[in-house]
Amino acid sequence: MTEDRRLHRLTSTHRTYSKVPEVTAWFWVVKALTTAMGESTSDWLVHTLVPEIAVVLGAIVFAVAIWLQFAKDRYIPAYYWFAVAMVGVFGTMCADVLHVGLGVPYIASTIFFAIALAVVFRTWYRMEGTLSIHSITTPRREVFYWAAVLATFALGTAAGDLTAYTLGLGYFGSIWLFAAIIAIPAVGYFRFGMGSILAFWFAYVVTRPLGASVADWLGKPEGVGLGNGLVSLVFAATIVAAVRHLARTGRDTPIDQFGERRLATEST
Repeated sequence: MTEDRRLHRLTSTHRTYSKVPEVTAWFWVVKALTTAMGESTSDWLVHTLVPEIAVVLGAIVFAVAIWLQFAKDRYIPAYYWFAVAMVGVFGTMCADVLHVGLGVPYIASTIFFAIALAVVFRTWYRMEGTLSIHSITTPRREVFYWAAVLATFALGTAAGDLTAYTLGLGYFGSIWLFAAIIAIPAVGYFRFGMGSILAFWFAYVVTRPLGASVADWLGKPEGVGLGNGLVSLVFAATIVAAVRHLARTGRDTPIDQFGERRLATEST
């Protein structure tokens, strides 16, 4: 998705290289894995530890992951995907706190996080003139990007719970529902000219409830019943293997770093 690569970059703030990977098939595979891992890990922590301690622990690790990501001046697979994974865990906790801790209905929390995401997008666009992930080259844009990512994870979690519980589809039914919905941006982009930015964020939001539904179906007694801990461990190990592969091969290296990576590879 490259329609807006020619957009100007801000000169009023410190520039960096691109902080987000190229959107390839690998991007969506690892993104889906992090959503599933975030769901199962959050549930495992909350039910294994005291819930309040689990939330505080999740917030601390999330803050550390984001700090490490912001400290780098370019995209580095291990740091970026660690941050996404921790957003998955903490975003799930944020959505669950509203329902379990405060008793907010799933429909209300879904609407709340949808509004929060819309506010982030609107503010981001008004201040930067684009919502493209290919423009994440300044600290301010990176703040907007991660705020949007966190909101999408919370929204996706609430939406998945809404379909599974409130609408009565269950985990398996939710998997099929969101698998069908995620086909909309894919078909729209490749066949009907849907804008790349709209297609990306549409798919990004839907991967969350799809991955979470898969994790719940595999881990919970209402589904396969493997247990949240085991499911989380399997997904985490798969993510590590995938990220190691990306770091070694550079399959998702942003274009503005590709030349440097090629020179580094040739010199080794």
